[in-house]
Amino acid sequence: MLAVSLGGLALVPAPASAACHVVREQELVNGQVRMYWVKHCDSEGSATPAADSTRPPRDSDWDRACVRQALTFGLDPQAFCDTPVAAVAPTLTPGIVARAFRRLSLPASELVVQPPGGRTLVNFATNFYTENGGFTRTVSLLGRRVVLRIWPAAYGWRFGDGVTRQTVGAGSPYPDLEITHRYLDEGRVSPRVDTTYAAQFRVGGGPWREVVGTVTVPGMAQGLRVVEARPVLVGY
Repeated sequence: MLAVSLGGLALVPAPASAACHVVREQELVNGQVRMYWVKHCDSEGSATPAADSTRPPRDSDWDRACVRQALTFGLDPQAFCDTPVAAVAPTLTPGIVARAFRRLSLPASELVVQPPGGRTLVNFATNFYTENGGFTRTVSLLGRRVVLRIWPAAYGWRFGDGVTRQTVGAGSPYPDLEITHRYLDEGRVSPRVDTTYAAQFRVGGGPWREVVGTVTVPGMAQGLRVVEARPVLVGY
């Protein structure tokens, strides 16, 4: 049935004897709710004013963002926005923390190659390592302070010739050769190391909990030329 609201007065066609009932209707205007009352009747007839139509539309004092969110979810803004915040506030779940962890900008590991200078030899144990430790980040989620304790959990070494290797260690400089690779052919390669981060989190001063999942950050490739050593006879 069609109802018309004029200056706060809602008119509907209804006979004096028709069975009618008054309902409250509302609409969103510039982020605020305007409410008015309309009389609905079972059959058509002459127009009569709604019982509460003399009451002017009022603007709510609800938060505009709350009203928009309620209408987006198809909820009643009065019931949604008049409820105490503590009762309707979303729960900070491990899934929310995990999504925030994946959105963080995490550092890539810098690859160090030995021998230095961008050159190595064919069939030589070229050494690789990186220097990357743990760190913390603090984020605000749903109005709560969340501390993330982040560390490298694994490294993916890509030597540039199709060979890869996974380790939990970051390697070490000479003479402690932990991550080495022998190139079999001359040429130019672009090795790199990818870093997989894991994390724990805690809310406020609560206990530490594991963050679900990990994040892998690709490293920047280093230019490396592989050459073959040739014996040269020299005099005394």
